[in-house]
Amino acid sequence: MPDLPAATPRARVRVPLRFQDGYGVDAELVTFHGLADGQEHLAVVLGAPEPGAVPLVRLHSECLTGDVFGSARCDCGPQLREAVERIATRGGVLLYLRQEGRGIGLYNKLDAYALQDQGLDTYAANTALGFPEDARDYTAAAQMLNALSITELDLLTNNPDKAEQLRGLGVAVRDRIPTGVFTTAHNVRYLRAKVLQTQHTLPIARLTEFSDLNAG
Repeated sequence: MPDLPAATPRARVRVPLRFQDGYGVDAELVTFHGLADGQEHLAVVLGAPEPGAVPLVRLHSECLTGDVFGSARCDCGPQLREAVERIATRGGVLLYLRQEGRGIGLYNKLDAYALQDQGLDTYAANTALGFPEDARDYTAAAQMLNALSITELDLLTNNPDKAEQLRGLGVAVRDRIPTGVFTTAHNVRYLRAKVLQTQHTLPIARLTEFSDLNAG
């Protein structure tokens, strides 16, 4: 198990969050010193767990197109919205990680979109550009959790790699809880690729049915 360098909270500030559908909640945003990758990752602390309960945590990779502009090519924006409410209800933390495009950056992600328009799936597009299928490393996330004194958690994710990496970094992931399924006519190929390539916990039969209906 790696000996993680310590990160420390840098600043904490209360921010009222308001979403376009009218949902709102107050959050505490936490910044950090000493993160391994030098990026400006952010912890969004929401609600408070019941005494003795483990917090609900999501590692959410930044997605400008989905989170801010509402792109229907992915499910990132709806996942972010869902996660904030579920974590606020139960108590926990959303780590907003600066990992655009599964770690390849915004411009490269848009280049990958162009390749997807030519028929490649989301993973093949990344490798065609010379990048790994998924370049994300969650060392900084583990540091952030340690700095917040979170040693055990339930992880809100469809992605088994996130849980495996956290466990390898010494974080006790008690349970992996899937997110909702946010399917559009524009992202069904993307979601199917997640299931087939990286074993995301999404219902492949439902995605296939949705794809067939839209093809018809």
